[in-house]
Amino acid sequence: MDPKSDWKSRTVAVHGGARRSQYGEMAEAMYLTQGFAYPSAEAAEERFIKSGPDEFIYARYGNPTVAAFEERIAALERVEDAFATASGMAAVSGALMALCKAGDHVVASRALFGSCLYVLEEVLTRYGVRVDFVDGTDLEQWRAAITPQTHLVFLESVSNPTLEVIDLPAVIALAHDAGARVVVDNVFATPVFSRAAAHGADLIVYSATKHIDGQGRCLGGVILGSRELIRGMIEPFMKHTGGAMSPFNAWVLLNGLTTLDLRVRAQAATAQRLAQALEGHPALNAVLFPGLASHAQHTLAARVMAGPGTVLSLDLKGGKDAAFAFMNALRVVLISNNLGDARSIATHPATTTHQRLPDAQKQLLGITPGLIRLSVGLEDADDLLADILAALAAM
Repeated sequence: MDPKSDWKSRTVAVHGGARRSQYGEMAEAMYLTQGFAYPSAEAAEERFIKSGPDEFIYARYGNPTVAAFEERIAALERVEDAFATASGMAAVSGALMALCKAGDHVVASRALFGSCLYVLEEVLTRYGVRVDFVDGTDLEQWRAAITPQTHLVFLESVSNPTLEVIDLPAVIALAHDAGARVVVDNVFATPVFSRAAAHGADLIVYSATKHIDGQGRCLGGVILGSRELIRGMIEPFMKHTGGAMSPFNAWVLLNGLTTLDLRVRAQAATAQRLAQALEGHPALNAVLFPGLASHAQHTLAARVMAGPGTVLSLDLKGGKDAAFAFMNALRVVLISNNLGDARSIATHPATTTHQRLPDAQKQLLGITPGLIRLSVGLEDADDLLADILAALAAM
């Protein structure tokens, strides 16, 4: 079902991209097949030359269930097209590798997820790409680093785990003025609060493992943008290097999209309440959350996103020992390294997601020994607050 242009996001999330068989099933069908039969040898030859919109060759190239997910998330993000990938990092690495070649110059924000840093620092440079990092919140550093020789700009719209917010319109304008493309990792903004496409991002990537699934069931990722970029550059790279999404995961994620808006708004409302209640607590150095007036980019966040997100970070006094004591005292919030789940999750980035970074780099990024990333789930806000306060007291 092609989403209508006047449909609101919740309607698109339920109906967009639906492909019903002759049986008229209500739930999306799962086409759990890796290959497709052709009526004739001539038809097979013709399909390899040019496939129609509902003609498929091999699951690594495309699949009806995966196509439904791609169409729905593209309609939700208000872009032309999407390519679904095996994981969020397959989306990040695929977007970067598909667009870059030896000799290209990439400028990236310094505050990034550990695996994103690895791809930029270790993988791209290994193949002759020059990568420079800047403080993503400093427009002057972007202005100095982006030159007419810059090929690509990469950033997280909200950084993981310190929740710095990037001035997307300004950075995108600087990049486009220099002739560079912009790839935005938009996980913390979520498709619900995203304005990256409206601000002019060339490609947007999500780890669908996070909010899009929202229940910790499977891996997935997606790259979104213009049809020219997705089908002209992303698809050829991804289908030949093998980072495609499985039909089963696409079916799970399709169902995740139907409740995405409701879940994310509920989680964000709880995150706002927790941040306000915890700010100023004597056991904390700081509460980091874009929805707080004390956040360094609070005004900017309201301008570049339609909501503050579902994640806050707590900087505990007492460093690692205090952080571990706090986490071990939690009873409702679970210890894990995912985010965007229906269950609230506490993560200690310095020893998990960002543990490979040298101490000096962690300090530069604000990843202190006492920093806890708290992904807010769907539990009752009163229960979560009581759990966190009790854990702080138990330290």
